[in-house]
Parts: sequence; structure tokens; C-alpha cells
Amino acid sequence: MLLRQLEYLVALARERHFARAAQACHVSQPSLSAAISKLERELGVPIVARGRRFESLTPEGERVLLWAHRMLADRDALRQDLSRMRESLSGVLRIGAIPTALPAAPLLTTPFCERYPHVRVTLESLSSQEITRGLDEFELDIAMTYVDSSARALPLYEERYVLLTPADEEIASRPVARWADVAALPLCLLTSKMRNRRILDGVFADAGVQPVPVIEADTVATLWAHVATRKWSSVIAHAWLQMFGAPEGMRVVRIEDPRRVPQIGLVAGEQVSMLARAMLGLTRGLDVRGELDRLLHKHLDRRDL
Repeated sequence: MLLRQLEYLVALARERHFARAAQACHVSQPSLSAAISKLERELGVPIVARGRRFESLTPEGERVLLWAHRMLADRDALRQDLSRMRESLSGVLRIGAIPTALPAAPLLTTPFCERYPHVRVTLESLSSQEITRGLDEFELDIAMTYVDSSARALPLYEERYVLLTPADEEIASRPVARWADVAALPLCLLTSKMRNRRILDGVFADAGVQPVPVIEADTVATLWAHVATRKWSSVIAHAWLQMFGAPEGMRVVRIEDPRRVPQIGLVAGEQVSMLARAMLGLTRGLDVRGELDRLLHKHLDRRDL
């Protein structure tokens, strides 16, 4: 069995199409098909359910696919280990991040790339469920996501919520806004498909209210574009100020502390790659929480200028 055969199987499972899988692997379709057939003969089980085109993997094929992910991840870990022995860590660090944590990512990736100049970083915006799957299937090395008390998580910061509202709104002059008053504003929020929105809905529910947003968006950038028109208000995670700041004519207002405060952390897969270990080690020496808190206080202080 060759690792290349396993790479072909992983590509086929991902693309679900022989021609596209062959193109992704930079080989001809007959070569890829022959390699998969050879793998079936070597293992003595059918891997692919074939018709005129790719239909699915067999139950045995799904099990082989799981092992393929593990074996390829071990190969990558070996390469990284040997690279580290040569005192020149290299490779590609694959990071998944929930959309609301993306603005804080440069606080980690910038010092990491400075420390390890031969490592490339890929950063992908994913849902919490997609991150879990990516870590389990070794498609990600590490992730920035909501965490609990899991031993696999390295806490980064608590997600704090503030109101972003037009400066001419009465609530903009308050030192602290109440959740009930925020719910009554014309709001622009993320959609309920996103975990950040579901957390906010829970916070509003704890305050005995339910927001009915005028605009719902599935990306932070789209939400920000609408808020910048100064026609709507929004409840934002304070990390977003790291990327977007406060649009002209808008004010950042504190909201009363919620009962539950979600935490963002760094989570590695069950088999921690050498690159993930390097990121975890570097992050332990960073003050991400402090950086974001200082940024928030800076925006809150501007209200008095």
C-alpha cells in the first residue's frame, strides 16, 4: 500500500467525482481509478460503490477513509518532526476559526509567522460544527472556536458584547445599556444559523426579551456594511473592533453583563501536529485577552471626547 493511494482515496471522497479527484491530484482519471482498484485488491474489500459514475464509498471504504486520514496526518507529523529536528520548522499550519473570532486571529498568526518564517498559514472561516469535523478528520491542525472546560482547549478571551449604535440615538449617551432597551432598537444581527446569534438570543431571553432584527446577515462583513449606514444598531463581539473599529457616526456602548459569558479558545485535534504544538506554545506567552480589553476601553473612552 502506498500513501499516494490513500491520497487519491481522500480526494475521491472529498470531490465525489473521479475526474475532479484526478484533477485535484494532478493525475489522469485512469491512473487514479487504477490506484483505487489496486488498493481494493490489496485490502481485499470493496472501497467504492461504482455505477456509471461515482456513487459512494462502501461501509468498508468509509473505514479505510478514516484510517487514510490518520495515516496521512501521521506522515505530515513525521515530516514536521524531522523539520523541527533540523531547527527549521516548516509546512502549512491549517487553522479553522468561527467568523466572530476571525478579527482576533492576527494577534496569533502575526507573532507565529515572525517566530517561524518558514511556515505558511491557511486560515478558514468555519462554523463550530465544521471545525469539529475538520479536527476529527485531520483536515485542520488547530481552531479558534467557542470552548468549555475541555482539557484540549487553551483559553484566549471571554467574548464581551457591546452595542454599536448611531451617535444620535438617545441610548448612545448612556454609560451602560440594558438588554431590554437594546432589544427595542432597529437591529442588524447575524442569522440564527450562527452560534454567536444563538448565544445572543439566550442572553436576551435571560433578560426576558426577544429581539426582532430588521436585517440578518450571515457574515460579519455584511453586518458591518449595513451598520455603517447609521440606520441600524447591532450587538457585536468586542473582538470585531480589532478589524473594523467603529464606523463614523456610530458609538460603542457597554451593555449590562450577561449571566453567561462565552469563551473563545484554541483547540487542537486529538493527534496534535508539530505545527499545532508550536502555535499552542507561542500562544501561551501572548495576552490576547488584554489586547482586546485595551482596545475595547479605547473605544469606550472615545465617547467622552
